[in-house]
Amino acid sequence: MSRDIQLKERWEKLVDMLSNQFSQGEDLDLDSIIYLIGVQEYGKVHRQYKKDEKLNLMHIAICRLLEPYGFYEFEYFDEEGWPHYKVKEQLPSLKAGEQSVLMKEAIVSYFLERKLID
Repeated sequence: MSRDIQLKERWEKLVDMLSNQFSQGEDLDLDSIIYLIGVQEYGKVHRQYKKDEKLNLMHIAICRLLEPYGFYEFEYFDEEGWPHYKVKEQLPSLKAGEQSVLMKEAIVSYFLERKLID
């Protein structure tokens, strides 16, 4: 099976699983899944977040997702428990479709690592 087909199948399975769990079956988009990962990484799941905090959660998720690719490195947790990352390598210029594929690949890897999908 080609890598692209496998990624597509895993992505669809992941979207179905998360959509059923968090949005009553309505398909979650990429940004929603990134947000959920940010909440998971922050660790405070039963809480309402302000708009700026939601953006911070998405940033945390992106840093965590791209850490295995060498773009970010975890530094520390601050006094409020927010994780902080430093940039190790600038992201390459990617077209929108390429960015989407990279993020989907990173998200699938994140869930594979946690053994939540196979």
